Amino acid sequence: MNDCIRLKSLTCLLPLLLLCTTLHAQQANVNLDWRPHLNTENLTPFSAPMNSPEVKDDRTVTFRLKAPEAKKVNLSGVHILAALGRGREPMPMVKGADGIWTLTVGPMKPDMYVYQFNVDGMTITDPSNTISAFTAMPPYSHVVVHGEAPAYYDAKDVPHGTVTRHIYHSNVTNGMRDVYVYTPPGYTSKKKYPTLYLLGGSGELPSNWMYDGRANLILDNLIAEGKAVPMVMVLPNNQVVHRNHPQHAEQTFKLFEKEVREHIVPLVEAHYSVRRDPKGRALSGLSMGGRHTMFCGFNSLDLFANFGVLSAGDTDSEKVIAGFLNDPRVNDKISYLFVGQGDQEAQGALGARVEGLRKALENHKIKHEYYVGGGLGHDWSTWRHLLYYRFLPNLWRK
Repeated sequence: MNDCIRLKSLTCLLPLLLLCTTLHAQQANVNLDWRPHLNTENLTPFSAPMNSPEVKDDRTVTFRLKAPEAKKVNLSGVHILAALGRGREPMPMVKGADGIWTLTVGPMKPDMYVYQFNVDGMTITDPSNTISAFTAMPPYSHVVVHGEAPAYYDAKDVPHGTVTRHIYHSNVTNGMRDVYVYTPPGYTSKKKYPTLYLLGGSGELPSNWMYDGRANLILDNLIAEGKAVPMVMVLPNNQVVHRNHPQHAEQTFKLFEKEVREHIVPLVEAHYSVRRDPKGRALSGLSMGGRHTMFCGFNSLDLFANFGVLSAGDTDSEKVIAGFLNDPRVNDKISYLFVGQGDQEAQGALGARVEGLRKALENHKIKHEYYVGGGLGHDWSTWRHLLYYRFLPNLWRK
């Protein structure tokens, strides 16, 4: 009789046990979760003092910080504040009797947002959030506001490419450097692939295009959807001069062009089965990387024939890229030139730079595609959008 009771009890518990194996706590990092901040089990992240941020299915977000001695705590970060319609104005958090500061915002548009806390004048990351950026500038936290299903930048159950990190010595910077190379699903040495060299902005490391930009997952999804040509994607480090060096602008472009010619392209073409003609190579970048694309790429039409300038340009483009603009054969040399930016940045000073480039291209009747979209500003939300919806689908298809 007791055995029967135990058997019935186990039978009743089995569905609950199975259910538990399919649930994952907030930021459990068990899977590449597309809803990492949805709290399904009321468990805190490992070693964290509490749940923060917590994203509900109604897309409201609650931030929490335990700081009982603090006098003032704000939610800060240009990206999230712009998305909330605050411009750059921080949002005050409210202190509870337990010393925990809280703030609930939203509902927010599904996306990945960057934020920080400011505690009595000191800016910090969220100590309860396991998703933070490793970059060449002070770190920041991410909050993932999920939609009804995995987004275009999420890991999906499709064939995935491989990312390899190469470490090499550079005679240009006189030190050890790294570059990441993505090969598409089904990569084979029996085929010659086109190659995209994709650059970050000021303070970005090459890995940021993977972790913040999700470029490899975006390309996986586009290839699976039949919307992008299978390609090798190279993520170099385009930091070659300290970003705060007083002569950064004067030195960086020539040095990076030298790095590309002497190290990056030779390394890739020695290890991978890729095309070695300009029409088989593309150079693109965001912000500072977009300017590297202009000043290094436009100066290297013997290497590149495809370009993506994301959130970058120059109000004096007629002068600074005069050689490119006045090349009588430039339209024969380039295959595809994309210029894109976000809706919000198009309305400000950064937009004036892009407009300067666009007008110069139009004045010289240089074929190009211009696009504004994504809804946000000078941030990863815009650059992921530009990559997925415009640049990659048109690359090597125009």
